[in-house]
Amino acid sequence: MNYKIITFLIFFISILTVAQEKEYTEIELSIPTNSVTINGTLLTPNSSEKNPLVIIIPGSGPTDRDGNNAMMKNNSLKFLAETLSAKNIATYRYDKSALSYSKEAIEKIDTLTFNTFIYEAKSVINYFKKTEKYSKIIVAGHSQGSLVGMIASQNKADGFISLEGAGRSLDKILVEQIELQAPFLKEETQKIVTELKKGNTVDEFNPMLISLFNKQIQPFLISWIEYNPQEEIAKLAIPILIINGSKDIQAKVIDAELLHKAAPNSKLFIIENMNHIFKEIKGDLNENMQSYNDSKLPIMQNFSDKISTFVKDLK
Repeated sequence: MNYKIITFLIFFISILTVAQEKEYTEIELSIPTNSVTINGTLLTPNSSEKNPLVIIIPGSGPTDRDGNNAMMKNNSLKFLAETLSAKNIATYRYDKSALSYSKEAIEKIDTLTFNTFIYEAKSVINYFKKTEKYSKIIVAGHSQGSLVGMIASQNKADGFISLEGAGRSLDKILVEQIELQAPFLKEETQKIVTELKKGNTVDEFNPMLISLFNKQIQPFLISWIEYNPQEEIAKLAIPILIINGSKDIQAKVIDAELLHKAAPNSKLFIIENMNHIFKEIKGDLNENMQSYNDSKLPIMQNFSDKISTFVKDLK
């Protein structure tokens, strides 16, 4: 191999190395709250400008900052954060608090309520507001995190983004899901949620419903069920972006439309062929379900572009 070829290869490799360098700085950041220390990842664009910050709140279950849990790994929130940060938008995404308890304090998980999540989100927002490092602070809540985020954002954030969030209260959604999956349990489910709405726990019910209404989780459901997303989003006096995918099998398009109707100042985008975790689905239900455990399948560019435009247009 002659000298010119060697020189060219060295030059080519150096170009690739530069091209692969991240356009942002990544650090692990823990934020104390009254309940537990929240653990997350802050991505800061490599620019001298004062950038906007998007705080990403994960959905239901023991979901981590990347959008994953023990049963699935799709990196949906990780991809979203990285995509936005590469567009000069700082991001902070964090683990659900259930993942942050030590082995010694694990029993405290049973005391968690929906309000706990709201207080934790408020603590995160307050932390970044006090730093005064960001031009704007925007909250983006995914799925269950949408309701958490819209409540936490009141009088605190400069903008709110609902990502595949419910537009109806939990009782209506639970009854609808049971009706679709096990119609013969619909009547009993309705009776249970009626009691939960009154603040009462239920001791006896069909064992087939135990995973949904076990006694330990009922206090959490009671605290969640009292919030109506349409009422909460109507309280926001800030710019709002609502995004839903046409292939979402968890949060329906009607939910996004109900949120939009309740907040006339909001912008609504229904993204064709996008599912609940922001992935493009061109096929059937099987393809949709498989995407939940595909950690390499990217999120849709049209999706991240809508968010980027919304954030940068904020005055």
